[in-house]
Amino acid sequence: MFVADLHSDSLLWKRDLADESDIGQMDVPRLQRGNVALQVFSATTKSPAGQNYERNAADSDRITLLAVASLWPPRTWFSIYERAAYQLEKLHDLAATSDLTVVTSQQDLRQLIMRRDNGEAVIGGIYLIEGAHPLEGDIDNLDRLFDKGLRIAGLTHFFDNELGGSLHGMSGEGLSDFGRAVVQRANELGVIIDVAHASPAMVAEVLELSTAPTLLSHGGLEGICDSPRNLPDDLMQQFAAKGGVIGIGYWDGAVCDPSPESIVASIRYAIDLLGVDHVALGSDYDGSVTVTFDTSELVVLTEAMLRAGFTEDEIRKVMGENVRRFLLENLPAT
Repeated sequence: MFVADLHSDSLLWKRDLADESDIGQMDVPRLQRGNVALQVFSATTKSPAGQNYERNAADSDRITLLAVASLWPPRTWFSIYERAAYQLEKLHDLAATSDLTVVTSQQDLRQLIMRRDNGEAVIGGIYLIEGAHPLEGDIDNLDRLFDKGLRIAGLTHFFDNELGGSLHGMSGEGLSDFGRAVVQRANELGVIIDVAHASPAMVAEVLELSTAPTLLSHGGLEGICDSPRNLPDDLMQQFAAKGGVIGIGYWDGAVCDPSPESIVASIRYAIDLLGVDHVALGSDYDGSVTVTFDTSELVVLTEAMLRAGFTEDEIRKVMGENVRRFLLENLPAT
């Protein structure tokens, strides 16, 4: 199968992802053992001290301490933009020392598919920012990150920012004027919008404004898991109607019970609610979540889907073909 995962935070930590580790949940050797063809790598650049699902202010940040303790370059200590740029550099460095190649276009993805069809154990890596606060209020920074390789942009994370309201913020607001400008510029550049962690009001406005389909890189559905981490089913139906794809997460906040059987039950619910073409995997590996298997053990999901009566076509689409199709339609051509 062509296996794809829409979200991991592995770039955040002080590990060489070219080497296998018993720490964390993902590295290149484990991706290869799990037959993963494409991995989206997220950059977390600011995270409030509370980091709860209900309500967070933007006046604290745990990433500053992590950046200093991990010996990130001093330019990253007090610049959110530089933290995003540095994690993108880490992805390019990983590509230079491992069987990973950075994917920034439809052409890159087609080449990756061809190489894997020829038997190479190469993995594609796509770069995502988790929340667009690294733009630091300057839309030109979106162009700068795009030129470096950014292809997916979350708008908010655990707190409200210059773009508007977070699902876990204080305001519940939709897009700000700056947020609307970012969505429009992202459409022009070919940067895919990720609405994970966005407030319902922001998601609704993005769906109305964006000229391209959006992703929800990691999360779940409120109808099967009534968690403050998940969005209402009717809003997710609007999201799917506009061509969106949701990556179902592997942790309790997304699926309530992180067992493979519960994850698969959420996948089944999402297929029945949204249609099979709109459902994918969004592990949130290495994202401070507790999971029951790492990326080398993805066969447990395939096995659980077979036991639950999924068809082979459904399994192939969810495990990665939907992501492959979405990216071939929405990444820049070259």
